[in-house]
Amino acid sequence: MAYDVGDKIRITATFTNLAGTATDPTAVTFKIKLPSGTTTTYIYGTDAELVKSATGIYYVDWTFSLADSHRYKFSGTGTVTASDEGTLLVRRSFF
Repeated sequence: MAYDVGDKIRITATFTNLAGTATDPTAVTFKIKLPSGTTTTYIYGTDAELVKSATGIYYVDWTFSLADSHRYKFSGTGTVTASDEGTLLVRRSFF
């Protein structure tokens, strides 16, 4: 799926233990690398942008300001050690 500059989306990760039960990691970090090369990092409990919506479920609402590929990663450590990465494509505007 491709997005447009100006779109606001919710990027979500779900952390589970080895039994598959949703579980909160001890620490959760979110990073997004913009096409410009800049990386923004949010830490749960420190940065309001990284939100816990339920046990093991975390999200960031992100508004795209640049076209091209945006790469993101959620990382959990401690009680659950796991990560979730992805790439989001943002189209260039015709205007």
